[in-house]
Amino acid sequence: MNDQGKTQQTDAEQGKYVYCIIKTETPRHFGQIGIGGRSDRVYSVHFNEFAAVVSNCPLIVFDPTRENALSHEHVNELVMKDFTVLPMSFGTVFRTEDDIKAFLRGTYEALSDVLQKMEGKIEFGLKVNWDKDQVIREIETENEEIRRLKDEIASNTTTSTYFSRMQLGRVVESALQAKADTFVGEIYEALRDAAIASRSNKPIGDKMIMNAAFLVEREKTKSFDDQISDIARKYEHKLSFLYTGPWPPYNFVNIRLKLERAER
Repeated sequence: MNDQGKTQQTDAEQGKYVYCIIKTETPRHFGQIGIGGRSDRVYSVHFNEFAAVVSNCPLIVFDPTRENALSHEHVNELVMKDFTVLPMSFGTVFRTEDDIKAFLRGTYEALSDVLQKMEGKIEFGLKVNWDKDQVIREIETENEEIRRLKDEIASNTTTSTYFSRMQLGRVVESALQAKADTFVGEIYEALRDAAIASRSNKPIGDKMIMNAAFLVEREKTKSFDDQISDIARKYEHKLSFLYTGPWPPYNFVNIRLKLERAER
């Protein structure tokens, strides 16, 4: 293969990685921070008042490695400093700028609606954990049925002990869930007036009881921070809090696309 053929093959294998959609008619450049470790330039591709924030990339399916995920997030967080951001799903790749413009044209009305709703809003994350063993000990002192079953198990050597153990397990799990629901309900209630919306995600592991995202107006960020601080102080001997953000509204806007097959 001659040099021209090699160049054409390389060009054919290149695509455009899309990080987010913003509203601007002015071309923007955000630095050589593109995904993939090649220091590709991150810039805007426009259709009317909308722009996709993109960088050159290989036309591949990106592995969700820590490095790639951090690159995706870093670009979104940088752009978010100046714009309301509609984040794209990780790994969204188009072939050409014309394909991106066609996407912006085809989703124009939807983008207008979503950008209007997300204008001036950012996301915060809140994960809440507890010491499960400590909570179980507290439940055992509070719950009369649990104490009765434990005494029955301790004093009984017959086969009925097996059923008592099963019943004890069910009662403890039910009491744990009820206590977790109470804590979570109180936290959501305390944050209700400071956030526009919230989303509950599945807790990770047996110590986490809450994994939530909150949509907050930029101008009310301090109020939301203060509410989080108040809640953390209230439950400081019972719960631990991991508060993160601000982020683009990942949990409230997620534009999912699939690459067309090469044959098409």
